[in-house]
Amino acid sequence: MRRYFVGGNWKCNNTIAQTQSLINTVINRLVFDVAKVEVAVAPIFLHVPWVQANIQKNVQVAVQNTSLTKMGAYTGEISVEQVKDFGIPWVILGHSERRQYYGETNEIVGKKTRLALDHQLKVMACVGEKLADRESGQTTQVIQAQLDSIKKELTTEQWANVVVAYEPVWAIGTGRTASPEQAQDVHAFIRGWLKSQIGAQAEQQTRIIYGGSVTEKNALDLIKQKDLDGFLVGGAALKSAFTDIVAAAHSSR
Repeated sequence: MRRYFVGGNWKCNNTIAQTQSLINTVINRLVFDVAKVEVAVAPIFLHVPWVQANIQKNVQVAVQNTSLTKMGAYTGEISVEQVKDFGIPWVILGHSERRQYYGETNEIVGKKTRLALDHQLKVMACVGEKLADRESGQTTQVIQAQLDSIKKELTTEQWANVVVAYEPVWAIGTGRTASPEQAQDVHAFIRGWLKSQIGAQAEQQTRIIYGGSVTEKNALDLIKQKDLDGFLVGGAALKSAFTDIVAAAHSSR
């Protein structure tokens, strides 16, 4: 049985006072069994040290991105070595906002994923289609191309430290959510891809989580789907609703 995973992506939000309030009033009041659910939150880089020092021990810390380059003369970047040096276990890579606003291609995401894994970080690797892709029947082709670019860079063994996050772009921040059936269809496709391209062990063990306007109202229906192993939460991760989303995953185990 795969342990559920719930990630909170705080994106470019919060003053330090807001982050402190969120930690103290929501995150540090979460109650869950770590044997059933793994929880990680991703603040902005500036807030990471404070979050690390003040977060409850059952919740892990992630960063929202890492550089394509290692340490060196790369102004404005943060390298995988530095993230590892801070003792941060997780990084989110390939989020649609990174692809859309900062020109990250499938190939860049694949190389970033390999670099992170080579430095003993674990990766939430995001994939997802735009509305035009879905409406033209290209969803699986888009997802496959994104996954193929990651596969090209990784060894079979490295998939043990990857969580695949399916985030349909048309559902991120729009209030629209993939129906449980739509989410399951794509999750099933990804699991089939894992079996055929990586192997039976990856198919059985790799967690595939859903992101895209996840709320406390739809989490229970989504988590009931066979191939859905948790959530990557955006806006609701900044609110008390995150408690109910974690509880939805926990109750399903």
